[in-house]
Amino acid sequence: MNKKMLLLGLFVLAGFALAADPLATTAGALSSLCDGIKSLLPVAAMLMIVLAGVIYAAGQIMGAETRARANVWATACLTGALIAVLIAVIAPAVLNTIYTGQGSSIAC
Repeated sequence: MNKKMLLLGLFVLAGFALAADPLATTAGALSSLCDGIKSLLPVAAMLMIVLAGVIYAAGQIMGAETRARANVWATACLTGALIAVLIAVIAPAVLNTIYTGQGSSIAC
């Protein structure tokens, strides 16, 4: 019993000693999320646009049913690319708006 209390006390003290500032942690997480969005989504959008062109071109040399499916797939790729671009443009402003409740903004 005495060893269990000592171990519990050690965990409590370690928790206090290693506690981080929650606002700094939140700011770091939001900044990292914003950087990831700004670097990954435009690349994904460009790849989706290229993929849509390849699918559309490949569908044009196939039969009527495959051509119709290829048009749908290419349209879906273009829609996904448009949504990715919108997210990449709008997300930093939304994250700044969410976090500025504390009086500061994240570096996005």
